[in-house]
Amino acid sequence: MPLPTIPSGNVSSGLATGYNVANSVRFNRSDDSYMSRTFGTPTNRKKFTISFWLKRSRITISGGMALFGSDGGNTSIFGTIHFNPQDDLAIQAANGSSDILNLITDRKFRDVGAWYHICVIFDTTQSTNTDRVKLYVNGTQETSFSSNTYPSQNEEFLFNMGTKVHSIGKFPYGADVLSIDGYLAEFVFIDGTTTSITDFGEFDEDSPTIWKPKDVSELTFGNNGCYLDFEDSGDLGDDESGNGNDFT
Repeated sequence: MPLPTIPSGNVSSGLATGYNVANSVRFNRSDDSYMSRTFGTPTNRKKFTISFWLKRSRITISGGMALFGSDGGNTSIFGTIHFNPQDDLAIQAANGSSDILNLITDRKFRDVGAWYHICVIFDTTQSTNTDRVKLYVNGTQETSFSSNTYPSQNEEFLFNMGTKVHSIGKFPYGADVLSIDGYLAEFVFIDGTTTSITDFGEFDEDSPTIWKPKDVSELTFGNNGCYLDFEDSGDLGDDESGNGNDFT
C-alpha cells in the first residue's frame, strides 16, 4: 500500500513527494499478528531512536493498540510505545519497582483516514530532563502531556537491551487486547546515534503543513539498528540496514 504525504493536521494529501514509499505491512488483531526479535549487544543504551509511519484501522479506536515494546517477562519490567484506550499516545518504561518513564499525550489520535509519522528520540545523557525523550508526530514535537515523568540522567531502559525480546505490534507482557491493528511502513531503529526529526521527514516547500517521508537507507544504524521497508512479501521482517537484524 503506497504511503501518501501527510499534513501535520492529519488530513490526507495528494501532493507529490521526492521520496516514495512503496510498501507497508498490514497487521490484523484478530490474527494476533506481530513481529519480534531478540536484541544483541547495543551500541549505546542511552541513545537510540524509534521511527515509523502508521495508519490505524477503524476497529481499534478506543481499544488501545501496542506499537513497539521490550519485554522484561512480567508486568512491572517493560518498555512500550502504545495508544491507550482513550486514544492518547503513551511512552512508558518500568524497572520493577517504579516507573522510570511515563509520557502520555493530551492529544488524541483518532484519525483512521491518515498516516501518522511517530518518532521517539532518546538521549538520557542530556542535562535537561525534557531533552532526554522527545516525541514527534508528523514532524512536530509533542509538548503537552497529561503525565510527564522523564527518566533520570544516564538512565538505561529495557528498550535496546541485549537478550530482550523487542516486538512490533504486541504489548510486552502479553496483553492481547492491545495488539496492533493497522498498516505500518518504514520502521527504523537507530542504536547509539543522536538523530534529528529531519533525518526521517521534511515539510513540503509549497505547503509547509505537509510532512513527507525521506530516504532513511543511508543513516547510521548501530549494532541493534534496523530498517524494515516491508517490500519482500516472503520475508516481511527483512532488515535493509545492512545489519541483518531481521524481525520474525
